[in-house]
Amino acid sequence: MPKQHFRFTLQLTLLLLLGSLLSGCGINNIPTYDEQVKSAWSQVENQYQRRADLIPNLVETVKAFARQERETLTDVVEARAKATSIQISAEDLNDPAKMRQFEQAQAQLTGALSRLMAVSERYPDLKSNQNFLTLQSQLEGTENRIAVARRDYIAAVQQYNTEIRTFPGRIWHSLMYSDMPIRENFEATTMDAEQAPAVQFE
Repeated sequence: MPKQHFRFTLQLTLLLLLGSLLSGCGINNIPTYDEQVKSAWSQVENQYQRRADLIPNLVETVKAFARQERETLTDVVEARAKATSIQISAEDLNDPAKMRQFEQAQAQLTGALSRLMAVSERYPDLKSNQNFLTLQSQLEGTENRIAVARRDYIAAVQQYNTEIRTFPGRIWHSLMYSDMPIRENFEATTMDAEQAPAVQFE
């Protein structure tokens, strides 16, 4: 009995030691970084959705003062519909075509909003309307949050992809996580890293 107890204790100690060594050499890094990528992507989607949610009220407010700007308003509504129709799941994050489609739709919406804001300059009553000023401020804040969320996502993807491609992560990837692919990223432009998309509010 003491001998069996000694063996059990020895095995348990070895297992604990092995687990400690493995965790210390990065065996869990890949799934951890992958979860960080997914979490960062959720924030990107949340901020884009927040922007989309502001647009109907913005369009209605502008329409009340500048109904003749029908083409510009229609462009915004259509761009919003297209942007919100493209959803990226966690599985789509490694699909370059889907990511490009998503980014192009969001860029089109950014452009349409920029043109709408430029149009507002021609309508002093609109520019001084409290509801418009509030929506304008909220939209500007959201554009800044989008830029931050995109920057954080880019950083998370870079960390994950680097782990897969370098030692010792490359070994763990081939042995245990070969089903986890390289993740696609936004183009890491200066805009993503340092400032919000160019929606002109003033």
